[in-house]
Amino acid sequence: MDPVPAGVAASPRHTAQDVAEETASAPDDAVLESRCPWAGTSYDGSPEAIGDARRFVVGFLAQLQEERRAEISAQVTGVAQLIVSELVTNACKYAPGPCVVNVELAGPVLEITVWDSHSALPVTCAAEPDRIGGHGLEIVGALCESFEAERRPIGKQVKARVSVRPTAD
Repeated sequence: MDPVPAGVAASPRHTAQDVAEETASAPDDAVLESRCPWAGTSYDGSPEAIGDARRFVVGFLAQLQEERRAEISAQVTGVAQLIVSELVTNACKYAPGPCVVNVELAGPVLEITVWDSHSALPVTCAAEPDRIGGHGLEIVGALCESFEAERRPIGKQVKARVSVRPTAD
């Protein structure tokens, strides 16, 4: 597969080849407008990956605001940071090796996906205020529009969807 041209992010719905062919025949703006903005990166599974993933998501959202004039509130940015932090923490804690973080703005929804190498699906524990730890997925579930986990040929993928539309107070 050919690499994605500089400045163009391929969504999982579009291959790098699709993007390369379209950029050869269309101005960059037309290609970018027809795509869901997407970015992905990988981490080695070390504890530093958690903070790095938070900064990655903040940078992605800031870039959307700057380049696409997307309206992303500080609340959505904070929620996205917390969700990616919890998901990457679980990946680093329970899965040996690397993890991958993908973020995509699909219309009014920000999708945060974390892949890791462990095939066991996460289990959300019942709320227990006295329990120390084990509240990460409970938090994620409370903050997102939807949450799903599925096994992959290697490991699993966990996806959380967050509305970027402003909420009424």
